[in-house]
Amino acid sequence: MKSFRKELWFDIPTRRAFINITRDVERCLDESGVREGLALVNAMHITASVFINDDESGLHHDYEKWLEAIAPHEPVKHYRHNDTGEDNADAHIKRQIMGREVVCAVTNGKLDFGPWEQIFYGEFDGGRRKRVLVKIIGE
Repeated sequence: MKSFRKELWFDIPTRRAFINITRDVERCLDESGVREGLALVNAMHITASVFINDDESGLHHDYEKWLEAIAPHEPVKHYRHNDTGEDNADAHIKRQIMGREVVCAVTNGKLDFGPWEQIFYGEFDGGRRKRVLVKIIGE
């Protein structure tokens, strides 16, 4: 069995963003040489997310509105976590909702997606470098 590991690095200047990383993961899969197996993609930071969904701007707008309604950034004093001097408690909650990781089947050397599925990096506390781990195992 083969095992492949690579880190994807991001430096998102805005506080929040959704970035399609499907092509990055496909490049990793090509590098790995794995034809049949699994690809794990996970955010290595507790204020970021990796998820699978449609690459449609209206949906991303809806996510932004929905997440902000559930865990608004302001007022920062609303959160106990921010008593430490941080201002990112909402980002931790948004990450918990959107998820830490995805696992994709690899079939015939390709990510085995359903219609419209894409992999996204979700940033909820941008302004510094963060990474995503891609781990691919298989034959």
